[in-house]
Amino acid sequence: MGGMRVALLVTCVNDAMFPDTGRAVVTLLSRLGVEVDFPETQTCCGQPMVNSGYLDEAVPVVRTFVSAFEGYDAVVTPSGSCAGSARHQHRLVAQRSGDESLVEGVAEMGPRVHELSEFLVDVLGVTDVGASFPHRVTYPPTCHSLRLLGVGDRPRRLLESVRGLTLVDLPGAEECCGFGGTFAMKNADVSVAMGADKARHVRETGAEVLVAGDNSCLMHLGGLLSRQRSGVRVMHLAEILAATEGTP
Repeated sequence: MGGMRVALLVTCVNDAMFPDTGRAVVTLLSRLGVEVDFPETQTCCGQPMVNSGYLDEAVPVVRTFVSAFEGYDAVVTPSGSCAGSARHQHRLVAQRSGDESLVEGVAEMGPRVHELSEFLVDVLGVTDVGASFPHRVTYPPTCHSLRLLGVGDRPRRLLESVRGLTLVDLPGAEECCGFGGTFAMKNADVSVAMGADKARHVRETGAEVLVAGDNSCLMHLGGLLSRQRSGVRVMHLAEILAATEGTP
């Protein structure tokens, strides 16, 4: 990429529970000729604190974020919610801190943070990433990617270019799955009811695989689909785009 310095923001959920997604991002970008660094000083983006109203407590977390990714031309993350936090919430935290250097750092950093599909389509200018995945797939846009980032049809364009993949429409695709981070814990009954609606729509498509750009949403829906013995597996967008001939 002509000397572009690119860093991977792997996210807390992926680092702790879904490391294969981070590996898939590196595999995919390496195949496209992009060398990716992994700054080991990165921690949480701060979104759980901000969403829960702990903006003051998020200040040192945002400061660490800016420091960890300083000097990179682009930061790519397999998460619409974390990209949305960096691009929108960090500004609120920095302004509240009263630290002008942090305000400036966040202003410079925010536009460099890209959700995976944005990075591929907008920065690299590709929709066909050389992937092959001969399965019937359905895709729901996650709330933050849809509403906060406005990723639009980028993920669909990427999926439609995957060899052998059949993309089927999901009824009520733009409705929330009910996870919502702390919402799922504080409002468990409502969260499960929303997820059950989503899972029913997924089963109606006859899809083999449910794919999305956020593992938090997939964790919620995957648990429901598994308990229903639906036979539908969940996969992150990065894993499908990293897949080639012979990938199970």
